[in-house]
Amino acid sequence: MAEPTLVATAWTSAGDTSPMRSPATSPVPISDRIDAIAAAGYTGMGLIADDIAAVRDSIGLAALRDMIADAGLTHVEIELIERWWVPRGDAGNTYAVRDLLLDAAEVLQPTFIKIGSRTGPAFTDLDHLVAPLRELADQARQRGTRLAIETMPFSGLATVPMGAQLAHMTGHSGVGLLVDSWHVFRAGTPLTELDAALPGEMVFGVELDDAAAEVVGTLFEDTVNHRKLCGEGTFDLSGLIDLLRGKGFDGPWGVEILSESFRVLPVREALTSAAETALAVL
Repeated sequence: MAEPTLVATAWTSAGDTSPMRSPATSPVPISDRIDAIAAAGYTGMGLIADDIAAVRDSIGLAALRDMIADAGLTHVEIELIERWWVPRGDAGNTYAVRDLLLDAAEVLQPTFIKIGSRTGPAFTDLDHLVAPLRELADQARQRGTRLAIETMPFSGLATVPMGAQLAHMTGHSGVGLLVDSWHVFRAGTPLTELDAALPGEMVFGVELDDAAAEVVGTLFEDTVNHRKLCGEGTFDLSGLIDLLRGKGFDGPWGVEILSESFRVLPVREALTSAAETALAVL
């Protein structure tokens, strides 16, 4: 087996910020983030929309692309488009983020754009999502990239099997799944159910992280403030990794750590500890 390769997903290198802040722009200069990611041995990185907008308005996206390449990073992913089915001009639409990330994809050529759904109860019907998702996938393809659905247990697309069902209904080769261990285990999805629901070709990306047995606060508060480094919690990460490898996925593996204690660490220290613990599990 080849040595596993890792991606520092957006929050892992962002420093002292979180999804609870608006804007959630990283306080760490982008050049420092890229240098730290490369120094810790990752082969790729992720960025959120707020950071992409800040870079676009300062050094420009072409300069960012060149910095990433010069550092030897070969995998880029960008996020997150939510409520992508809401028409432009309607209340709650997210076309500002959608347009930003599609434009950025033309320059950065990410492996995928991550998409979510919306906070709230799980959808009881997915039919209304199919046509808008096909349209978005066509637009992503025109920019040379794909869409990875990230399911979240506090959202409309609550489980990976739901995400797999939607991807199947959409019938578009540019639509797949981002499988995050926190969202798998906090949704209570047994690995046997995941195995049955998840075709290997749908797995566009994986994110590894861990957590305590009990949820602290709401699910959203728990995912933002209380994740643990891989192997320091209670998730069956080895079982999940074996399942995904059995379906043909073998990296690069994303590492996504969010917690109150992690985000205040010096970024180089945080990235190194996240990489070392992920590699130990892999």
